[in-house]
Amino acid sequence: MDQYKDTAFGREETETETWPARPPAHHRPKSQKGERRQTWPGRLLPRSQNPEAAPAQARPLVPLRAAVAMGAGAGAAEEPSQTRRALVDTLAGAISGGISRTVTSPLDVIKIRFQVQLEPTAKWGVLRRDVYGPSKYTGLMQATKDILREEGLPGFWRGNVPALFMYMPYTAIQFTVLHKLKTFASGSSRTEDHLHLSPYLSYVSGAIAGSAATVGSYPFDLLRTILASQGEPKVYPNMRSALVDIVQTRGVRGLYAGLTPTLVEIIPYAGLQFGSYDTFKRSMMSWNRYRYGIEEDDSASSFQLFLCGFAAGTFSKAACHPLDVVKKRFQIEGLKRHPRYGARIESSTYKGMYHALTEIVVKEGFGGLYKGLFPSVVKSAPAGAVTFVAYEYISDWIGAKAGVE
Repeated sequence: MDQYKDTAFGREETETETWPARPPAHHRPKSQKGERRQTWPGRLLPRSQNPEAAPAQARPLVPLRAAVAMGAGAGAAEEPSQTRRALVDTLAGAISGGISRTVTSPLDVIKIRFQVQLEPTAKWGVLRRDVYGPSKYTGLMQATKDILREEGLPGFWRGNVPALFMYMPYTAIQFTVLHKLKTFASGSSRTEDHLHLSPYLSYVSGAIAGSAATVGSYPFDLLRTILASQGEPKVYPNMRSALVDIVQTRGVRGLYAGLTPTLVEIIPYAGLQFGSYDTFKRSMMSWNRYRYGIEEDDSASSFQLFLCGFAAGTFSKAACHPLDVVKKRFQIEGLKRHPRYGARIESSTYKGMYHALTEIVVKEGFGGLYKGLFPSVVKSAPAGAVTFVAYEYISDWIGAKAGVE
C-alpha cells in the first residue's frame, strides 16, 4: 500500500520497502540492552521487532527451523540437516587440514629434525660432548641450508604423504566431534549460536575432539615422523617399507608407540587451541562492536580470524612443546637411523614419559625439552591460522551449496 508524507513542497508519495534478504546496514534495527537482535538469516529478534506484531507484508525474519528450535527448547527436536551438517564439517575439516599441512610442511620437517636429534644444540652441549657428538643441526637457517643442499626442495616435504593421510582425517574428525559437542551443549547446530557458549566448554570440547582425532589418525602421525626425520641416504624409501619395518620390529602395537604422551599432550594442546581461538574471536568481535558499531555475531573479518588462529596456534604450541619432544622420541625409538643424522635411540631407552623427561633434562639440559620450539611456533601459528580461516570459509561455502546453515 502506498503511503504519504508531508513536506515543504506538499504531500509526496513514498513506497513501503520489503526486504526478502538481508537489508542494508543503515536500515538494520539496533538491539536494545538485554535483547538479541535478528541478524539475517535465522537468529533471534528483539522483542520490539517480533514478526508476529508486524503486518502480513513484512519480511519473514525467523526461519521455521529457528522457530521450532526456540519453541521446543534446546535439543528438544532433531534438526533435519544434522547429517548434512556433519558431512560439511568433515569435508571442510579435511580440506583445511590438507591445505594447512602442505603449506607448513618445510617448517614441520625442520622441527622434527631438531626434536629427534639427541645431540645438544645449546651451550649445554659443550659440557656433554662426552655423551654425544656434535649436533648436525644447530639453528633454523643452518638446518634450512643443509636440507636444501643435501636433499633439495623435496626434502622439505618429506613425510608429506602420510602427513596428509594423518591431517585430513585428523582435522575432519576433530572439527566434526567439536561441532557435535557444541551442538549438544548449545542445543543448536548453527555456528553463530556456539559463540555464546562458556569458554570452559570450548576448552573441554576441543580437548575431547583432539583426543578422538589423535586415536583415529595416529599410525599416520608415526609414519610422518619417521619419514620426515630421515634425510639422505634414506633408511626407508617409502611409507610401505617403514610400515613393514615397524610391524616386524615392534609388532602391530608399535604403530601406536608414543600414543600415551601424545594424548597427554593433545588434551591441553587442543583444549588451549580451540578454547583460546574462541576466546580471541569473541574478543575481536566485541572490539568490532565497540569500535565500528558492527553488531553481527559473525562480524570478524578474514584477517581478524587469521590473527585469532595465529595467536591460538602460538599459545597452545609453546605451552605443550616439551610433551611433543617426548612423543617424537618414543615414535622413533628402536628404529633404523643413518649415522650422519645423529645417534640412534635404542629400544627401551625411555621407561616411561616421566623417565623420558628427566633423561632429556639430564643429558641435554632444559633446552632439550624445547628443541625445535622456534620452527614449531613459526609453523603452528600460521598452520592454526590457515586451518581455522580455511575451515570457516570452506564450511560456509559448502554449507551454502548444500543448503545447510
